[in-house]
Amino acid sequence: MKPNTPTPHIGAQYGEIADTVIMAGDPLRAKLMADRFLENPVQFNNVRSMLGFTGTYKGKRVSVMGHGMGIPSIGIYTYELFNFYDVKTIIRVGSCGARQHYVHLGDLVIAQGCCTDSNYAMQYDLPGTFAPLADFDLCRKAADACEKFGYPYHVGNVFSADAFYSEDKRKGNWTKMGVLADEMEAPALYMNAARLGKKALVICTVSDHILTGEATTAEQRQNTFTQMMDVAFSII
Repeated sequence: MKPNTPTPHIGAQYGEIADTVIMAGDPLRAKLMADRFLENPVQFNNVRSMLGFTGTYKGKRVSVMGHGMGIPSIGIYTYELFNFYDVKTIIRVGSCGARQHYVHLGDLVIAQGCCTDSNYAMQYDLPGTFAPLADFDLCRKAADACEKFGYPYHVGNVFSADAFYSEDKRKGNWTKMGVLADEMEAPALYMNAARLGKKALVICTVSDHILTGEATTAEQRQNTFTQMMDVAFSII
C-alpha cells in the first residue's frame, strides 16, 4: 500500500488504477464506457457513488471513472489520481454548449485551451494570468482520430464557468472572442496536469446550443454520446 491511498474520495488501493484514465462527469457514463470498451472490467471505486473501473482495451490497461460536476469536483479527483495513484494521462469526455453558429448538436469539441471565470489558478501565486492548455500530442491525435472516423469536430478554446446558472450578462462576449463552447471542468484538469507534469485532454460532445436554444435530453447525453469515447480510446 502506498501512503495516502486509499484517499478520502477514491477507495482504490495503489496499483488498482491504470496509468491512463478516461473520465466523465456522470459516473453512469463511466459505467457505460466500462461496459462498452473494457475487457474484464473490475470496479475500484464506489465512494460517493463515483464509479471507477479498470480493465483492458486492445491489450492496454486503462481505467474509467466519474469526476462529478464543476471545477472543484474534477480538481479533487484528478489531483488525487495524479498525485497518489501515479496516473500519467487523463482524458475527460463530457458535454458542452455550443457558442458558435457553425458548431452543431452532436459535434465534437476538442478543447485545445480554456478560458475561465474560476479562481482555481490563484493557489499557484503566479505573477499574471495562466493559460490552461491541453497536451499537444493528445490534441493532435484526437483531431486525427476524428478525421479517420469521419466525425464532425472543432478544435479551439472553450469557456469553463463556475456557475451553471449565472446572472452575468457579459457571457456573450466569449462568443465574440471565438470561444467554441461552454463546459465546466477543463481548467482544473489542465492546471493540475501542468503543475504535476502530466498529460490531459478534454473532448466534449455538443449537447445544447446557447445561441439557438437547441438541446438534447438527459437520456441522450448519458447513453448516446459515444463518438467522443471512440476518439478517447483510440488515442490512449
